[in-house]
Amino acid sequence: MPFVDPVVMAERGVRLEPLALAHEAGLRAAAADGQLWNLRITSVPAPEQTRAYIEQALQMRTEGHRLAFAVMDDATGRVLGSTSYHDIVPAVQRVEIGYTWYAQSVQRSHVNTTAKLMMMRHAFEALGCAVVGWRTDNYNFASQKAIERLGARKDGVIRHHALRRDGTVRDTVMYSMTAGEWPEAKAQLLYLLNRPR
Repeated sequence: MPFVDPVVMAERGVRLEPLALAHEAGLRAAAADGQLWNLRITSVPAPEQTRAYIEQALQMRTEGHRLAFAVMDDATGRVLGSTSYHDIVPAVQRVEIGYTWYAQSVQRSHVNTTAKLMMMRHAFEALGCAVVGWRTDNYNFASQKAIERLGARKDGVIRHHALRRDGTVRDTVMYSMTAGEWPEAKAQLLYLLNRPR
């Protein structure tokens, strides 16, 4: 039995469901909202690569390395973006959260905080993870701020670590949160979501 089984999670109008080929058109539309594939520091698929992006995610799920989700508007069924558990290591009770991107129109809304709250709660409280990790491009400052807002701590930088889509090599900024840090982070995320806007 896999450490991370496919699961559907929903809260505050956001639904995470395992990414499937049925999400192709919606995922393409979400990426087109802001032409996100033009950002050199993200993994957003170009329109003609959307199906291959989903197929790769499904292959990684079969291999036990990744569980990708479509992030949905629960009321309308609109695909808002995607996020994943990845680099799943059952032996040390570790998962990472990444491959995250959203349509430009829902960026800096409650969507990311809600999705991450659900994923972190599932990782720590259902899967019994000892640690959850994140990684991002050293030039993706928005992603670094978003990860830090979740309560994750910066572990360090792996230099000359991975290729970007434009062929340059990035440094990777690593973050993590331990199970012992989760209760305080959860309280802060709930506070942020519940405060008046």
